[in-house]
Amino acid sequence: MNKTSKIEYPSLFNRLFSVWYRHLRVYTKNLFSNGLPPFLEPLLFLAGVGLGLGPYITQSMDGLPYIVFLGTALPMTSAMFTTSFECTFGTFIRMEFEKVYDGMLAAPITAENLVVGEMIWAGTKGFFFSSAVTLMLGIFGIVNLKYCLLLPFLGFMTGVMFSTVAMLVTSFVKSINHFNFYFSGFISPMFFFSGVVFPISNLPPFLQPVAEIMPLTHAVRLSRAICTNDYHLSLIYDLLYVILFSLIIGYFAIKRLKNRLIH
Repeated sequence: MNKTSKIEYPSLFNRLFSVWYRHLRVYTKNLFSNGLPPFLEPLLFLAGVGLGLGPYITQSMDGLPYIVFLGTALPMTSAMFTTSFECTFGTFIRMEFEKVYDGMLAAPITAENLVVGEMIWAGTKGFFFSSAVTLMLGIFGIVNLKYCLLLPFLGFMTGVMFSTVAMLVTSFVKSINHFNFYFSGFISPMFFFSGVVFPISNLPPFLQPVAEIMPLTHAVRLSRAICTNDYHLSLIYDLLYVILFSLIIGYFAIKRLKNRLIH
């Protein structure tokens, strides 16, 4: 009697690496067109707002010149935007239009491996884009690069954090046009009300708790502390928020996307 052979999966590392490496190869085929816009956008914003309006803002923001206050947040906003686009439009296109995931799941990897690999790839983009923005901030003298060695790793964590939200949203979306609600109703408001362009203490008292719930608030607070070498115990709360948020939302994103990919 023939026995049904059990599928032997490669190691977990190899399965996750295969997903990550596939995205790396596709991305680097058009590296210039893929990489330049996310790199330039925060710098153009800094030039337009920080350099343009900065001289008119004589009051310091949290004890920092406005150009420094704004600049030290931009590595995290870069990580947020690039990973949010990657894991909404990018994930949806690969899943619904290109049917990339159908082919990937025919290989010896699980749906969980595929989703986690996507998140790691998003974190990698957060790492490199936050590094690139930080480097430019250092070249222009806005930050001291010797204080910023941990910033790329925070960019990775921020990228993973926002990839979990984006993929959870993607698991519900039926039409690619529905992502407009996510970006207009969540990502864009968070950019303005999470301590990026002004301190959240300037918000009305009833809105400050809302700002504290937003994930970008905690990433920006950590980024600013790293760039200015100003560490304090309350940052442990921000770090725990980033980690726990990623784990909790990531769990639901994996569960939801697994059901959608299989069924």
